[in-house]
Amino acid sequence: MAKSMTGFGRGVYEDELRSVTVELRSVNHRYSDITVKMPRRYQFAEDAIKTIVKGVAPRGKIDVFVNVDNIAADDTAVELNPSLAKRYYETLQTLRQEIPELAGEPTLAMIANFPDVVKTGAAEEDEELLLKALSEAAKEAAANLDAMRVTEGAKLMEDILQRGRLIEETVGGIEAYAPEVAKNYTAKLKERIQELLGGDVAIPEDRILLEAAVFADKSNITEEMVRLKSHCSQLRAIAADTSGPIGKKLDFLVQEMNRESNTIGSKANDIHITNDVLLLKAEIEKIREQVQNIE
Repeated sequence: MAKSMTGFGRGVYEDELRSVTVELRSVNHRYSDITVKMPRRYQFAEDAIKTIVKGVAPRGKIDVFVNVDNIAADDTAVELNPSLAKRYYETLQTLRQEIPELAGEPTLAMIANFPDVVKTGAAEEDEELLLKALSEAAKEAAANLDAMRVTEGAKLMEDILQRGRLIEETVGGIEAYAPEVAKNYTAKLKERIQELLGGDVAIPEDRILLEAAVFADKSNITEEMVRLKSHCSQLRAIAADTSGPIGKKLDFLVQEMNRESNTIGSKANDIHITNDVLLLKAEIEKIREQVQNIE
C-alpha cells in the first residue's frame, strides 16, 4: 500500500489522575528514525512508545512529543529535613551570641527558606498505570498518523500513475515512429553520396542497403521500449499491492525506467525520438521525486 512518509497524528488519554497528550510529526527518511521528547520522569516508557509508532510507520523520521498534565492534587511530594533545620537554628543562635548587636530571634519562616530544609518534588506514581496512559495516547496518535499517511500516499500514487500513463503514451508514439528512422537515414545517405560523387555517378544500391541495415541494427530500440512498457505495467501492479510498504520497490523500478530511457536516447540517433526521450526523462524524474516520500 502506498503510504506517504509525511504526516501528523495526535492522541489524548485522560483518567481521574492525569491527562496525556502525544503528538507525532513525520517526514521522509531512508530508514526509521524516531525521537521521543518527554519529561525525564516518564522516560521509562520511551521504548514502548517507539514500538507503537514503528508498528504503523516502519520508515520515516518521526518526532514524538509527550505532555502529561497531572489532575490530582497529591501529585507533589514535600520532604522535610528537621535535623538540617535544627543545625541552621543553632548556627543562627551562635551568630547572635557572637554579634550581640544583631536583634531578633530566628523564625520558622526564615529557617524554612534555607536550602534543603523543605524540598518538593514529583510524587511517586504507579509506573504500570502511567505506562498504560502513555501507551493509549500513543496508539491513538499513531492511528491518526497512519490514516493521514494513507490519504496522502493515495494522492501521491494517483499522480505517479498518471505520469506512468503519459510515459506509456510517449513510448507508443516512439514505437510508431521508430521504423521511419532507418528510412530517413537511407534517404539522407543517398543525398549525401550524390552530393559527393555528382549526379552522373551510379549509386551502389547494395552498399546503401548494407549501410542502412547496419544503422538499423545499431539504432534498434525495440527491446528497450518493450522493457519500458513492462515497467509501466509493473508500476500499476506495485500500486495495487496492499501487502506492505512499496517505496523501495518503486525506487528500484524508477531506476530501471530511467536506464531504459537513457539507452533509447543514445541508440535512436534521431532528433524526433530525442525530444520524446527528454519528455520521458522529465516524467520519470517527477515520479522519482514523488517516490522518495512513499514508505
